[in-house]
Amino acid sequence: MPPVTPPSRLRLALVLGALAMFGPFSIDTVFPAFAAMAKDLGSTPVAIQQTISSYLVGYGLMSLFHGAISDALGRRPVILAGILVFTLASVGCALSPDLPTLLAFRFLQGLSAGVGLIVGRAVIRDAVDGEDAQRLMSQVSMIFSIAPALAPIVGGWILGVGDWHAIFWFLAGFGALIGLMVRFALPETHPPEKRLPLHAGLLVANYAAMLRHRRFLWLVTVTTLNFAALFLYISSAPVFVLQHLGMGERDFGWFFVPVIGGMLAGAFATGRAAGRFRPRQMVLAGFGVGLAGLCLNLAYAGLAPAFAYPWAVLPLVLVSFGIALVFPQLMLQMLDLYPAQRGSASSMQAFLSLMFQAGVAGLLSPLLSASPARLALAALALGGAALLLWAWGDAVLLRRAAPAG
Repeated sequence: MPPVTPPSRLRLALVLGALAMFGPFSIDTVFPAFAAMAKDLGSTPVAIQQTISSYLVGYGLMSLFHGAISDALGRRPVILAGILVFTLASVGCALSPDLPTLLAFRFLQGLSAGVGLIVGRAVIRDAVDGEDAQRLMSQVSMIFSIAPALAPIVGGWILGVGDWHAIFWFLAGFGALIGLMVRFALPETHPPEKRLPLHAGLLVANYAAMLRHRRFLWLVTVTTLNFAALFLYISSAPVFVLQHLGMGERDFGWFFVPVIGGMLAGAFATGRAAGRFRPRQMVLAGFGVGLAGLCLNLAYAGLAPAFAYPWAVLPLVLVSFGIALVFPQLMLQMLDLYPAQRGSASSMQAFLSLMFQAGVAGLLSPLLSASPARLALAALALGGAALLLWAWGDAVLLRRAAPAG
């Protein structure tokens, strides 16, 4: 059999970036419709917010298996199967007559939506190494970063010509389009000779070993807490935009575009810095910028006489920029701990992170979103905890392991 020509980095970045957009589009496109959904389904905006938690719980649970299945069966068939389920679940959401049915199909959406991001990370490490992997990860992050900015704007446009059901029909069409991209533009990067047997006992043993791996858990916890500082605001966007900023259902872009623009700029800076700066320097810079943004955010929320745009959003731009500097460095270190089980490692990271973010969306956000000051204080606590934990691991875990290395 002739050797398979490796795909170009640009083509990989475009396809994997599109796959990674599943999650943000599934969450953020629906934000402008919360009030309409609550009225139509005879519910409340707080109850409708559970559609985020339901989605994230499904996402997190299935994330344990996406990567492991792709380690055994290959990347393409798992991605294509996930896209098919996502498309059908989106149709189910569009046809839902009540909130329990909608929550069930949102859960099914979550079960399938993670396949693109989780398996896509494994594809990156299958295809490229070293600085090229860092550049490709940053390119995918840049494309991925566009989705949360576009999604609520698209949702607002759809509401202008249709109702909330039309948003889920759009997601079904989006899934079908991405499926065609994968079918014709993404080659298989995990050949049969490198695949692992799919046994429940072996999978449980592998995951148990990861949960005992101090460095793996450290990296997962740092990245999760760091992103949670921003995700708290993303999950609180309906209250933040409509109530605190006094904007309308079509104005979510005024919040998401600057914030995601910061993440996009951070991903671009990460790609440009590959090979010029050490990963530790990038992580330090990212935490420094992010912490500065969180402190400014708390100062404005607590001291400003009036809560107004753009000052209420600008500190979050710094936060998102810092996260984009930190995440690719730590994610690649995490995957490199398990070179033969990259899919499984990506799955476990996604599961642990999404379970935490589901709690942020379902518990913290409803509890804190009514007060800008409480939101800002909680975000600073999450970001500060991430920095302190990283500093501890850098001093204890990595320095202790250096002589052995």
